[in-house]
Amino acid sequence: MIEDKPIEFRPLVPRDWNNLEHLFGKRGASGGCWCMWWRQTQAEFDRLHGEPNRVAFKSLVESGIVPGVIAYKGNESVGWCAIEPRESYPRLERSKILAKVDDQPVWSVTCFYIGRQHRGKGLMRSLLYAAIDWAAKNGANIIEAYPFATQRGARISAAYMGVIPVYLENGFVEVMRRSPRRPIMRKYL
Repeated sequence: MIEDKPIEFRPLVPRDWNNLEHLFGKRGASGGCWCMWWRQTQAEFDRLHGEPNRVAFKSLVESGIVPGVIAYKGNESVGWCAIEPRESYPRLERSKILAKVDDQPVWSVTCFYIGRQHRGKGLMRSLLYAAIDWAAKNGANIIEAYPFATQRGARISAAYMGVIPVYLENGFVEVMRRSPRRPIMRKYL
């Protein structure tokens, strides 16, 4: 029975692509995003969502870039957290609300996706911890996050960048807020 199995976390590498595809499903996690939203302009995303984004993200993974961490329960992929150096996400670089705080190099957490049957069980916390560990092992000294300040009852899709309490529990602090609903949070390693 899968519920009795411990959760393991692994970086997304080419041999595990099929596991991510299985987790994201035909819709590419959310509306054909395939974790490409932060890598594209709005016009590119509007034109490329769906299959073109799947192909682009797969090519990125096959190039040797590790864009995040997958959670597994047994052999089943159950969750995803995207984390890379901030420069990997051009849309962040163009954002006025999420503009750089300073010139320190940071790694950014940009996305969580948890399979429907595994939501509400604390997996986001564990995924974040695993993503921080992965980034630290690869040279990160600062992890940055941009959660929405959501209210109870908000749509689950509003939590795709994480929720403030999960970041606070993992040692993040708010360092700036240019918008009432979007803090910039950091964890210093």
